[in-house]
Amino acid sequence: MEQQQTQSEFQERVVAINRVAKVVKGGRRFSFAALVVTGNGGGQVGFGTGKAGEVPEAIGKAGRSAKKSVRSVNLKDGRTIHHQVTGTFGAAKVILIPASPGTGVIAGGPVRAVLEAVGIKDILTKCVGTTNPHNAVRATLDGLAQVIDSRPTKAD
Repeated sequence: MEQQQTQSEFQERVVAINRVAKVVKGGRRFSFAALVVTGNGGGQVGFGTGKAGEVPEAIGKAGRSAKKSVRSVNLKDGRTIHHQVTGTFGAAKVILIPASPGTGVIAGGPVRAVLEAVGIKDILTKCVGTTNPHNAVRATLDGLAQVIDSRPTKAD
């Protein structure tokens, strides 16, 4: 029962669907690859990929994979990140800059999907290098993993 409740609170966002082909003796065999980001809007996010002969099956596989890879992100006031970070993966570089309240999510495509899934409300971003959806998602998650809570600690 608890597992059903925790799974229903996660929202899935389809980032990319790609038709891929395998060349065989009789011609081409087509299938679909899906990239899905899942998050609860409260600091948890994960991504996954799935491949199947039909689009809904590929999305389902990617969603299950995304729920297995969920990780927590440290947010400031539940709306932005603590400081500027740069996430990289392959040739993709994503610069994440915290913003003041009311700014909104200034991001494009795959980066926006990740940030909205994690629950960030105010942030500025720039994707440099490549805009490949897979690498942009991984670079964004790399940047979010670098965010450290910058509140002063209590000295004993």
